[in-house]
Amino acid sequence: MKIGNIVLKNNLILAPMAGVTDIAFRSICVDCGADYAVTEMVSVNALAYRNEKTFELLRTADNEKIKVVQLFGYDPKIFAKVVKMPELDKFDIIDINMGCPTPKIVNNGAGCSLMKDIDRARQIIEAVVASTSKPVTVKFRKGWDENTVNAVEFAKMCESAGARAITVHGRTREQFYSGVCDWDIVAEVKKAVSIPVILSGDIVDKSSYDRAVALTKCDGVMIGRGALGNPAIFSQILGTSVVDNTMDYVRRHVDILRQYYSDHIIVHYMRKHFLWYLKDYRNAKTIKVDIVKYEDLDEVLGVIENFINKASRK
Repeated sequence: MKIGNIVLKNNLILAPMAGVTDIAFRSICVDCGADYAVTEMVSVNALAYRNEKTFELLRTADNEKIKVVQLFGYDPKIFAKVVKMPELDKFDIIDINMGCPTPKIVNNGAGCSLMKDIDRARQIIEAVVASTSKPVTVKFRKGWDENTVNAVEFAKMCESAGARAITVHGRTREQFYSGVCDWDIVAEVKKAVSIPVILSGDIVDKSSYDRAVALTKCDGVMIGRGALGNPAIFSQILGTSVVDNTMDYVRRHVDILRQYYSDHIIVHYMRKHFLWYLKDYRNAKTIKVDIVKYEDLDEVLGVIENFINKASRK
């Protein structure tokens, strides 16, 4: 697959996930075989106002050879201004979020709400394309709800507006992340456009990957929740050899974050990641109390390592 002039090797991508795809997790997934990993979604309004914490989301790891930032917002003019900021120079691809279902995003006219305002969505894409020479991609959903499924129409609009690739999540906004992902809609989109189509949703192992690609003929696959606690999913799909040691992933995740944050911040932030890393171990729920109880990061790491050494996988 090519996105503009960028050639991918294996067409596997780590999806952007708010509060999840930090610099450390992206770096680990890239080492496990992901062609590229997308940043957490970044507010163009916050960048325009030069919010300090928002700029932290733009950090990238040395091993991220293809750097992709995902932006969200509502105003085409702000998008056009932000993509010209020097802080975005290092990114190779600009991705626009038009699929986020969360109320605080859609209530402000951004994310999936743009699927109900196709004219504004077009204006945003055209504004970004006109403001950068980098490939622009768009991520969106099946539609707002089952009564307004418009992924095919939306995909055609993205292509005509200048997008160089699109990612389709086969659920409506109404579904959020529940129910079964509709891969058939991705197949319909693939037949309707000539730009690369990336499938997102319900890829949890090699079997689901193979079935999705065979059914939809998609050009690439984006993995989100399937990678939580299991960055090795990329190597498992590729059939490549990667050290699959949970504690190694845990310690590397922490070590990278320690370059930027205090242990006090990390021990609270990492709690969800710790539990994801342990989800495939028997009786993992028993360690949740200790992970939440301890405030010292090294103490928590010791508790986790001791548990892993004694526990067995499901």
